[in-house]
Amino acid sequence: MNKLRGILLPTTTPFTDSEELDLNALADNIRKWRAAGISGFVMLGSTGERVHLEESEYLRTLEVARREIPSDGAFIAGVGQQSTRGTIAEIAKAVQCGADAVLVLTPHYYRAAITQEALVSHYTAVADASRVHVLLYSMPALTGIKIEPETTARLSEHPNIMGVKDSSNDVAGFAATVKLCPPEFAVLTGNGTVLLDTLRAGATGAILAVGCVVPRMCVEIFDAFNRGDEERASHLQAKLTPLAAAVTTRFGIGGLKAALDLADYRGGAVRAPLRAPDEAAGAEIATLLEAARAAL
Repeated sequence: MNKLRGILLPTTTPFTDSEELDLNALADNIRKWRAAGISGFVMLGSTGERVHLEESEYLRTLEVARREIPSDGAFIAGVGQQSTRGTIAEIAKAVQCGADAVLVLTPHYYRAAITQEALVSHYTAVADASRVHVLLYSMPALTGIKIEPETTARLSEHPNIMGVKDSSNDVAGFAATVKLCPPEFAVLTGNGTVLLDTLRAGATGAILAVGCVVPRMCVEIFDAFNRGDEERASHLQAKLTPLAAAVTTRFGIGGLKAALDLADYRGGAVRAPLRAPDEAAGAEIATLLEAARAAL
């Protein structure tokens, strides 16, 4: 639980211009990120282009990350096949690569069948079988499936389910989740545009794609809020919000990787059919990044 207090980074997966895996770039990025005061890493979630990786690449990426991430920080692997059976098998492989915990995306392909009761059954079976702790992952913008607050509360009673990442911008729903779940259950936001709002609603921490670009800024918002400096937190959030929107919903992972290159990390290429931002989008991202850095 202590490792889930603060800012965690859902890392990107760097590729070369020919779309080959670039694990040296990943290792370099992790070393730089570690110096920014973050609490840990989530590898190969939606930001990490998990769906674009072959199984062997998935395992190699986790192995390299494990060597770079110290034991005092969280090391969480993204998992989530469409079947419960497949998800359990994937977790076992992630654990063999050294994952401390797993972030389990909702199944979503057969969307009409994925009711809240189906989610309870799925996550209960996954948590029963997992040798490491499980975090629920609600990402309705990509999956069309939302884990409702009442469902999260039911699942929070399972001893092997330790938290949830809510990547929606539904602050009211987030607050309801916090209220319904026990205090030892980690409720984290995955949306940088509402970081401060979710902290006010009781978030224990955040897993933020924009944090890969401006990790110190996200950490400072978290710290300023917790020391009662609302003015500082609000000022930084106002500059973070447009950048967060640009590198997630507006320009996607291509935009995030472009921002990483501008921020002296190694962003690299995306895998098709994803695309890099055009010249105008790149210029806008650069302007937003400069404004965010100046605020800090």
